[in-house]
Amino acid sequence: MNSPSRHFLLIAALARHLRDPAFPPPRHIAIGAASPIPAGAAWLARAMGAEFRLSLLHRRRGNPFTEGSRELFDLAGQGRIDRFLLGGGEIEELAGQGRIDMFFLGGGEIDGEANINLIGTGEWPGLEARFPGSFGSAFMYFMVPRIVLFREEHSPRTLVERVQWVSAPGRSPAHHFRRGGAEVLLTSRAFFHFREGGFHLISLHPGETLAGVQAATGFRFTVAPDLAETPPPTAEELHLIRTEVASRLASDYPAFASRLAAPPPL
Repeated sequence: MNSPSRHFLLIAALARHLRDPAFPPPRHIAIGAASPIPAGAAWLARAMGAEFRLSLLHRRRGNPFTEGSRELFDLAGQGRIDRFLLGGGEIEELAGQGRIDMFFLGGGEIDGEANINLIGTGEWPGLEARFPGSFGSAFMYFMVPRIVLFREEHSPRTLVERVQWVSAPGRSPAHHFRRGGAEVLLTSRAFFHFREGGFHLISLHPGETLAGVQAATGFRFTVAPDLAETPPPTAEELHLIRTEVASRLASDYPAFASRLAAPPPL
C-alpha cells in the first residue's frame, strides 16, 4: 500500500490540492519535520506554476529557521502589538505575525471531528503506545488558516471514532478565537474534505472500494454523490517528481528522494 507508486499518487494529489482554485491560493506554506510527501507535493506544485513561499523546518542545509520552531510559531501566530511600560518608556513588542496560511498536520490517531492525538494510547501519558508528542500542533491548528491533515496509514487504529488524547482539537466553541482548521484529509486509501464538523469522502485511490475504505475507517463519514477515483499522476507530473522534485528533496530526505528518482520498472 505504501509502495513508491503510491507515493507518486499522494504527492500528485496533494500538489493538485495546493493548486485547487476552489480554495484560497496559499501565499506561504510551512512544512514541519519528517514530512517528505508534503514537501514533495509543495515542490511539485511550485514546478507546475503555483506561486507561494515555502518554508521547510526539516532542512539539513539552508534552514531559514535559525532558532528552530520558535520562529515558525512566531510567523504563524496572529499579529498583535503589546504595549507596556519599562523604566518610564513605552515599549512595543510584535508577537506573532500571521504570515503562514497553510500547514500540514498528522497524528497517531485522527478522529471524525478532526481531533489529532500525538501523545499515545492507553493510560496517561500514553503507556500503551507512545507517539512523537504534541509539540506545537495545537498552536498551529488554531493559528494557521488552512490545515491539511495527512496520514499515510489508513486503518481502524489510526482513523478512530474518538482519539484517546487530544493533542489539538479539530473544532472550537464559537466564542473561542481560532484562525485555522482542517480543510482536507489525505491517506493512502482516500481523499476527504472536512465540512460542517465531519469528513466527506471525495475520491478513492485506484484499487480501493467504498466498502474497503469504510471498513478501514473507525469514524463515520459522508460520501460525495459524484464519488470519483483519485486521478493518477500525469506523465508531466511523474517526470517532474522523478527529476526536479527528487532533486529538491535529495539533501533533506536522501533515501526517499532516491526512491522517487529510480527508473520505473520495466
